[in-house]
Amino acid sequence: MAKADQIKALIRSHAEGDDTRFYAVAMQVAAQAARNGHGKFAQELRELVDRAKERAKAAASAPGPKPIPMAQPRGELAGLLTVGYPKTRVADMALDDELHQRIDRVLVEQRQRDRIREHGFAPLRKLLLVGPPGTGKTMTAAALAGELGLPLFTIQLDGLITKYMGETAAKLRLVFDAIQGTRGVYLFDEFDALGGQRGGANDVGEIRRVLNSFLQFLEMDDSDSLVIGATNHVKLLDRALFRRFDAVLEYALPSKEIATKVMRARLGLLDTTEVEWSDAAAAAESLSHAEITHACEQAAKNAILEHTTKVRNDELVTALKERRSTHP
Repeated sequence: MAKADQIKALIRSHAEGDDTRFYAVAMQVAAQAARNGHGKFAQELRELVDRAKERAKAAASAPGPKPIPMAQPRGELAGLLTVGYPKTRVADMALDDELHQRIDRVLVEQRQRDRIREHGFAPLRKLLLVGPPGTGKTMTAAALAGELGLPLFTIQLDGLITKYMGETAAKLRLVFDAIQGTRGVYLFDEFDALGGQRGGANDVGEIRRVLNSFLQFLEMDDSDSLVIGATNHVKLLDRALFRRFDAVLEYALPSKEIATKVMRARLGLLDTTEVEWSDAAAAAESLSHAEITHACEQAAKNAILEHTTKVRNDELVTALKERRSTHP
C-alpha cells in the first residue's frame, strides 16, 4: 500500500495543481501495490489514472472559454495582485434590467471577440463601474470572471502606490505586463485612489505622474484581458479617464422590487411565510444590496438560534431598520 511519503506527495501535488506529478505518484502507488500482491487494487488505480488523463485531455480540447491555470503571483507581483477563480454568475445578481443587459452585452462581445476583431473592431473590455458602496460593482467583476471561466486578479492599491518618485509607475507597468501576458479580469477597486483629478487641492506631482502613466498604459493596452475600475466616488475621478474606458456602468441603490428580490434570494432556504415583503421593502429603503443582505443574515441567524427555520417579519424589519440607523 501507499507509503507516508507517497500520500504526502499526492496531497502536495494536488494542492499545487501539478497533475503530471500527481499521476506519476499514483502510478508508483499502483506499482508498489502490484508488487505486494494487491493486483486488483493496482489495476483499478491504473484505470482511474487513465480515465482522469482522458477527461483532462478532452477538457483541454473542448471549445469555449476555459480557466487559465495560474498559481499565486510571484516575485514583485505577489504584493500587487491577488487571484481567485469565482463561481459567481450574472444570474446571481439582483440588478435592474438595463444594467443586466449591459453586462450581458460585454459577455456576448467577449465570447465572440475573435469574430469582432476579424472585422477590425475591438470587443468591450475596459469598464468603469461607478455607484454607491455595496451595490454590486465588485460582484460584477467576479460574475464576469465566473461567466468567462477566467481568473479574477484584484490589484492591491496599498502595494501599488508608494511615496517614492517613479516607483508606483514602475509597479503599474508590471501590472499591465501581467494584463498583456495572462488573460483574466483585472479589478482596480477603489479606483479613485489612483484616478483622482489632476490639479485638485490635494494633488501632488507624483500622483499626477502616476495618473498620466495609467492613462498611457490603459490606452496602449490591446490585450484580451478585461480591465475594470470600480469607485464609489465618481466625482473625484479625472475626466480624462472616462474616454479611455469602453463603457461606464452606473450602479444605484435598489428599488423596492430589487430589494425584495435580494431578500427572497438570501432567505430562500428558510421559511418566509410570515414575512410581509411590502413591510420589509419599505424598511430597506435607502439601503444597498450588501446592507440588505447583512440584515437578512441577521434575521436568519435569529431564527436558527430560536431552533426554527421560520423568519419572523418583525425581526427582519428590525434588522433592516438597524442597518438604516447606522447611516450618517
